[in-house]
Amino acid sequence: MRIRIATLKDAEAIWAAEAETQRTPGLLVGRPGEIPLAAYQDKIAKLATRGRYIVAEQDGAVIGHALLDPMPMHANAHVHLLTIVVHPGHLGHGVGEALLRDLLAWAVRDPRVGKVELNVREGNERARRLYRRCGFVEEARFRCRVHRADGRYEDDIGMAWFPAGDTR
Repeated sequence: MRIRIATLKDAEAIWAAEAETQRTPGLLVGRPGEIPLAAYQDKIAKLATRGRYIVAEQDGAVIGHALLDPMPMHANAHVHLLTIVVHPGHLGHGVGEALLRDLLAWAVRDPRVGKVELNVREGNERARRLYRRCGFVEEARFRCRVHRADGRYEDDIGMAWFPAGDTR
């Protein structure tokens, strides 16, 4: 497995993998078809200079992607939002951890990053364990934030990590 910077050529594979991942309840908030291909292309282009967008590749195929996206206002641009998606068929093989460790190492080196935040579904215990193992702490619980396809509601857990430790 190799971790590299995402390119515009990766957008279609990322888009297709997210649509497939969205079919598995409990992994992503979005539903198949909600996010257009152009949104992935735009995000890859934007983060080439403002953040970091990476992919995990194996045998020439993209098997996961992750990004750190700075918040838009000057006062909170030091906060980068984390997204990680391990593509179907590749869970449990260390892809998510490899992507996360790359992003956190980059965050330590980049002075623009003062905090990394994420939201993770309450039921996604595998991801929550990984985040805790890598130093994330729970900051919030957003009750009934996700309306699942099965009609039930699920909490989102807000977690954070500080490159230089908690700065308070």
